[in-house]
Amino acid sequence: MKKTAAKASPYRWVVLAAFMLAAIANQLSWIVFAPITSEAMAFYQVSDIMIGLLSMVFMIVYVLIVLPAAWTIDTLGFRVSVGIGAACTALGALCRGIFAGSFPLVFVGQVIVAIGQPFILGAVTKLAAEWFPPDERATASGLGTLSFYVGILGGLILTPLLASGFGIPSMLLIWGVFAAAVAVLFAILAKDKPSGIRERTPLFAGLKSMFSNRSFVILLVIFFFGLGAFNGITTWIEQIVRPRGFNAAQAGVTGGLMLAGGIAGAFVIPLISDAMRRRKPFIIAAVIGILPALAGIAFARSYGLLLFSSFVFGFFLLSSGPTGFQYGAEITHPAPEGTSNSFLVVMGQVSGIALIFAMDAFKGSDGSMTASLVAIIAMMAFALLISFFLKESPIARRK
Repeated sequence: MKKTAAKASPYRWVVLAAFMLAAIANQLSWIVFAPITSEAMAFYQVSDIMIGLLSMVFMIVYVLIVLPAAWTIDTLGFRVSVGIGAACTALGALCRGIFAGSFPLVFVGQVIVAIGQPFILGAVTKLAAEWFPPDERATASGLGTLSFYVGILGGLILTPLLASGFGIPSMLLIWGVFAAAVAVLFAILAKDKPSGIRERTPLFAGLKSMFSNRSFVILLVIFFFGLGAFNGITTWIEQIVRPRGFNAAQAGVTGGLMLAGGIAGAFVIPLISDAMRRRKPFIIAAVIGILPALAGIAFARSYGLLLFSSFVFGFFLLSSGPTGFQYGAEITHPAPEGTSNSFLVVMGQVSGIALIFAMDAFKGSDGSMTASLVAIIAMMAFALLISFFLKESPIARRK
């Protein structure tokens, strides 16, 4: 009874809020150059590929750092891991702000921020498992994951305003000071689990058990297709819609609505999943909802239909993230939560890199990426088929 009471400590919401701030700062730092690509190209006198690499480096670094980050999360604990991530975010963001006039040093700062990302993103299910009872864990994972989308959306909206109002160097310094303040606040507020140490499988033994779990392997494939599709579509959203007569501003609104849908879905769906004590039906429903939304993004010529399809795509795809993360942690228990979470994310990073290059390579003579989107629809149809072979989480159903 004492352990259960500790898990349900009201302070869990403070710890979750501290984590969300760290995640927002990190994701905002990732996306900061995407909405000002043209301005950054002119300021640094470099090509669009070099500016794009400032964002792409996050996917590359995640793949390289995932195992050390997972080990840190599951061995040294949530507070140490996210603390490292928040510190890297602050150090890298301040480096960019202080040396904003030098593209090589800005790139170094971006790499440092990227190193911090897996220490934060991989810890959301660890936080949920340590601080929250089973009937609140998908909700906690949902709110934690929601903060990723809030950070991206905040960066997309606020960065152009700051850059146009104060200039790129001042904008980078402002975000650096913000990241530093968040790191200090996290160090003050965050705590590790309120109860005694629970047994967990060591990292490599946990990996072996995870990859022998059929449902987890199926989940990895679903994440490979789903997160890869999100990374590819958000990267090329302007190029996707431009051949159908939509301009850059309309493309920006389309991408913003995709994230807004994700924020709504990540808030609502995990709450229902916890209330019903089910995970599998919500993963299947998400894939079903994604398919017509993808068709709308691929073929819509009406701006209203494009916006609606984008919102629905974000709602179902991004809401499946926290439910899927929590499901993965539950079906592989007692394997480390940070390891299962980290490998689900890394699947999306690997497929994202592949899809970004493939969508560019296979675009039509008019710049259309319709063929690539049709291929993504086929992949998601396959994901729907295999999702029916998932087994329900035994922990979620436990009273």
